[in-house]
Amino acid sequence: MDNSEILYRPIVTEKSVGLQELSNKYTFEVNRRANKIQIKDAIEKQFDVSVDNVHTLNMHGKQRRVRYESGYTGDWKKAIVTLAEGDNIEIVEGLAG
Repeated sequence: MDNSEILYRPIVTEKSVGLQELSNKYTFEVNRRANKIQIKDAIEKQFDVSVDNVHTLNMHGKQRRVRYESGYTGDWKKAIVTLAEGDNIEIVEGLAG
């Protein structure tokens, strides 16, 4: 898998911004088939930082209703990446602030 196929987008919410400020953790939506090693390599190559730890979560789709029809949003995978001391990702910080 190519790096562009692994990382989809950064997740910028109040909770994820708090993690960035307090403990240097960044949250991304990633490919569901990517493992922790592939995620770590993709982030290190794309943002030129060193990754200490990667946590992954499989998020289940939520039920949504449009008029009379109900369905579900798609399942997706979230990765919480802890960077080494002194490293940061400017692109994500620009979106948050």
